[in-house]
Amino acid sequence: MPDIEVAGRAVHITSPDKVVFPQSGHTKLDLIRFYEAVGEGALRGVHGRPMVLKRFVHGIEQEAFFQKRAPAKRPDWIEVAELRYRSGLSAEEVVCTDLAQLLWVVNLGCVDLNPHPVRADDLARPDELRIDLDPVPGVGWADVLATAQVAREVLADHGLVAWPKTSGSRGFHVYARIERRWSFAQVRKAAETVAREVERRAPDLATSRWWKEERHGVFVDFNQNAYDRTVASAYSVRAVPDARVSTPLTWDEVPGCRPETFTIDTVPGRLAELGDPWEDIDLHAGSLDGLLALAEELGPAPKPPKGSGRRQQTVPVIEIARAQHKDEAMAGLDRWKARHPEVAARLEPADVLVDGMRGRSSVWYRIRVNLQHVPEGERPGQEALEVDYDPWQGAGGP
Repeated sequence: MPDIEVAGRAVHITSPDKVVFPQSGHTKLDLIRFYEAVGEGALRGVHGRPMVLKRFVHGIEQEAFFQKRAPAKRPDWIEVAELRYRSGLSAEEVVCTDLAQLLWVVNLGCVDLNPHPVRADDLARPDELRIDLDPVPGVGWADVLATAQVAREVLADHGLVAWPKTSGSRGFHVYARIERRWSFAQVRKAAETVAREVERRAPDLATSRWWKEERHGVFVDFNQNAYDRTVASAYSVRAVPDARVSTPLTWDEVPGCRPETFTIDTVPGRLAELGDPWEDIDLHAGSLDGLLALAEELGPAPKPPKGSGRRQQTVPVIEIARAQHKDEAMAGLDRWKARHPEVAARLEPADVLVDGMRGRSSVWYRIRVNLQHVPEGERPGQEALEVDYDPWQGAGGP
């Protein structure tokens, strides 16, 4: 197809008719046109930030791969920033400052946008605090929204303005702009303090427990503020069958909102009609002093007990599978359940722990089962894994 002219540049679109969302039929060109339509809002979420490229080159029904390094073959107008990692290696990551650069990224197969919480001109000090609300299986959407309101109150009580958006998946995001004065470690500590305070205020609703098998309700995920972690930004389309969008909201909209109403088809019209609820977010950078002072008052967060080697389990968890693809892992779980039908019948939704784990360049999947609802004498022991994938075989750099 002809190049798209945008921001004074020509962006070449490859395979525009490739179907990215098989269920809805949306193509790569549909995705490009969506980001063109919401460009101002999408740029606000990524502007000046290095980003990891999460590429679905064969559509959303196949696993994405993560690419930190910007492609060697790229237009000379693509900006990059060099990030250094604890391994001692580094990578030049793409930085978007205009819509042409953003559409070029989408053309690579990026469905959602995954920027770091820093700007390219200061890679050591974040300017965003990100709270990711992740419900345990079986927890209702109303509890997620209630937890978001508590997080808003905690941030407000400590001098920060909270900005809500749907995640486009099962959870919910609450952001706060912060002054660029603190390290990643301090920002993560502040976010962990938010999580602990949310749990203290609403113990039946939320948890800050790090270990998945010890959680209940809505997990207030503070680790998205750790170095080298990224989160799908505002107006990112998510890789779910109905092409939902991570959509900024006003707080008045949060009660009763439904994530399935915000899609690639509906969000451009919403933005054109109502404007971007996050339009002024950059005008409200706040201080972490209040949260860091609260962290000192609370003292060190409780840590799970450790033995001389691996962490000692506090709940009866066994591992079922490690697989390159989720369907392989779930098939392994089905085989395990077929061998242990009486045990499987006692499991509650939250007892099946499905973890998407970041590997060298893609996500791999681990499945564990929490046997807490199975009488001790009926609990099966750890068996050979149904699928035993090694995600680190031949591991190299970023």
